[in-house]
Amino acid sequence: MVMANTASTTAVTSLASVTLEVADLEAARRFYSAFGVDPYISLRASEARSTGFRGFTLALTVSGPATVDGFFGAAVDAGATVLKPAAKSLWGYSGVVQAPDGTIWKIATSEKNDTGPDTREIDEVVLLIGVEAVKATRQFYVGRGLTVAKSFGGKYAEFAAGQSSPVKLALYKRRALAKDLGVPVDGTGSHRIVLGSTAGAFTDLDGFSWETVA
Repeated sequence: MVMANTASTTAVTSLASVTLEVADLEAARRFYSAFGVDPYISLRASEARSTGFRGFTLALTVSGPATVDGFFGAAVDAGATVLKPAAKSLWGYSGVVQAPDGTIWKIATSEKNDTGPDTREIDEVVLLIGVEAVKATRQFYVGRGLTVAKSFGGKYAEFAAGQSSPVKLALYKRRALAKDLGVPVDGTGSHRIVLGSTAGAFTDLDGFSWETVA
């Protein structure tokens, strides 16, 4: 399959922030501090109804298996539920956990062999949202000023990050994402996540809400 690469040096619009909506704000703060990802997200109290798969995951890319195990263990020790134990796969080494607030996190490396220590450093954080139609949603975001960095037809799309953005945005088929995470695809109610936009508020084709940030 031919991969399109249309990145530009500056994105007119970018994902500026990620806010998770949680029922217990103080408990969530304790968890994310212990997990070690609190610099990448904001938290907001919410009682919005949500059941099943919320349609997204936050993925950490790290340097090697020891670092995967370090973050994985920290999450479990802080109260996360194991959805997929950390293990080797075709693409490297990864594991999946679900935070007490319901957010799913994937921790992965492309390295299969454990050749280095646990650095406790994150190379990249990606917000991967599951959508019904990747091409249509990709075009929706392009129409609102986001720049495509990578695109694999109707299967996957990734957008260029802004200069101050701590998290990269990517699209994946909802059913394929649920399968990769090891959860049923069904879900109803709120996504329990709000994205920060540098160019106005809007809601995308799959109901993910964006709000204006300074």
